[in-house]
Amino acid sequence: MSESGAQATRRLALRIQYLGGGFYGWQWQPGQRTVQQCLEAAIEKIQRQPVRCSAAGRTDTGVHASAQVVHFDTEKRLVPETWRRALNAVLPEDIAVQDAAWVPPDWHARFSALWREYRYCIYNSTVPDLFVRSTSWYYPYSTLDERAMASALDTLKGQHDFRAFRRAGSNRSHSLVRIDEVECRRAGQLITVRVRANSFLYGMMRLLVGALAEVATGRWSVQRFAELWQSGNREAIKYAAPPQGLCLVGVGYPVDPFRTNETVTSRCDTGQEPSQTILNESGF
Repeated sequence: MSESGAQATRRLALRIQYLGGGFYGWQWQPGQRTVQQCLEAAIEKIQRQPVRCSAAGRTDTGVHASAQVVHFDTEKRLVPETWRRALNAVLPEDIAVQDAAWVPPDWHARFSALWREYRYCIYNSTVPDLFVRSTSWYYPYSTLDERAMASALDTLKGQHDFRAFRRAGSNRSHSLVRIDEVECRRAGQLITVRVRANSFLYGMMRLLVGALAEVATGRWSVQRFAELWQSGNREAIKYAAPPQGLCLVGVGYPVDPFRTNETVTSRCDTGQEPSQTILNESGF
């Protein structure tokens, strides 16, 4: 306790889920319902003080998260489990806190992260399934070739300039991204595209999936896909996949603040099998 009698602040990390359909993205926007606004309002109800949260990924309007990580500073002396239960009691039904943990004062949800992982879900069938429609792109027009999509994804691995998959409006000074892992697989009518990278450009995943759909229908060859993004031809990447199919499913740190050296299961709630990621001291 300081000389003034005030409690010293501590930093708390949260792992949260949210269904993005009811939000205008993560970040505060005047007059709009956002995840950050709702989470901060819930924290303020508990600690009776203003708060500002930082997130590992600033998801866009309509995008979901099954493993978003955020942090905030607080003087409130509650154990992490009590924070988790208290927040879930006052949060709206489309946000849930999965884990809470104290972290060092210099730890940052965004800047301490080694990687983020997004998964995009496409429901490729002539018959809609209402139970996955809010968390996937319903694509009834033709049968998509997931093997061609996988081949196109393989051209992305490594560090490259991905300006072709960058929406206008970003203030980032460069378009360099290191993509570490990619995957495309089909389970029945559901196709999932998974990408793990050190960071993502503004709108990158939705533009990428829109371009992959061109490959999957046969309109583009894998070679043309690679040539377009490698040349930085943003004009050729015309269509972004809709937001509801996208989900932030993991964030990696040098040491997982929630379950160090344990298996963490995350799932985009669209019916596919869960993915398991070991978060150890290397972050993988």
